[in-house]
Amino acid sequence: METAALEEIAEVSIQANGDPDVPLVEAALGGDISAFQELVRRYDCKLLRIAQQMTHNLEDAEEAVQETFLKVYQKLNQFRGNSKFSTWLIRIVLNEALMKLRKRRFTELPLEYEDSDGNSLPLDLTDWSPNPEELCGRKELRKILRTALEALPQSLRIVFVLRDIEEMSIKETAEILSLHPTAVKARHFRARLQLRERLTKHFKVSAKLAANSTGR
Repeated sequence: METAALEEIAEVSIQANGDPDVPLVEAALGGDISAFQELVRRYDCKLLRIAQQMTHNLEDAEEAVQETFLKVYQKLNQFRGNSKFSTWLIRIVLNEALMKLRKRRFTELPLEYEDSDGNSLPLDLTDWSPNPEELCGRKELRKILRTALEALPQSLRIVFVLRDIEEMSIKETAEILSLHPTAVKARHFRARLQLRERLTKHFKVSAKLAANSTGR
């Protein structure tokens, strides 16, 4: 996904596309503040969840969502309706979250995946053993999963968050990220592949440590 694609906001009138949010958007454009507040209520939690999965920082995520709704309010008349209103919102919050990450890390990170040697991903996909739930509690497991997700390249993490956490379809994800569905499938596969590899390695080490501890 190119960052520029996230920043594009169309500038023509709203088209009818069966989007249930359009009546609220039109009412908000007419000066109905309560209509805009309803749009915020509908999507506040969803956008915060997405932003937090990208930044792994609640304060940054909250700021990204606040800035998203401020930008939406200021540019609501630029929403054309070619895509759903929710798609437009998610594009903006992803862009805001990525900007938070860049500020935090001082340098812009590449969005396209490439492994350290320029080679294809390794195919060591052995099953987890033992079961991770047997090695650590739920809190520890969430921490491990969060760390593994954070280590993914941003282009893969975004697709994984939208597909596996937000449970969006390939079509919806492709529309949000301005990608071809085939590219979404490829990135989703690579994201899952990398996550499984990282988690497999972690639990192998944990199992070995547990075995050594028991044998003492």
